[in-house]
Amino acid sequence: MSDQSTRTVLERFPAGGPRGSWPADEYAAAQRAQGTDARVVMDLGSDQFLVITDTTH
Repeated sequence: MSDQSTRTVLERFPAGGPRGSWPADEYAAAQRAQGTDARVVMDLGSDQFLVITDTTH
């Protein structure tokens, strides 16, 4: 039996934010501080940064 991973999008941020602003990274860091294993990925199709978490079943 193999483990299956489910990816959950916690929040979405537009890629065109102000220079020097990293809201997706800041949100992911806040989630990690609360115990959620969050990371940022880029969704090229929607031109957004996604903060996601993976859950293994």
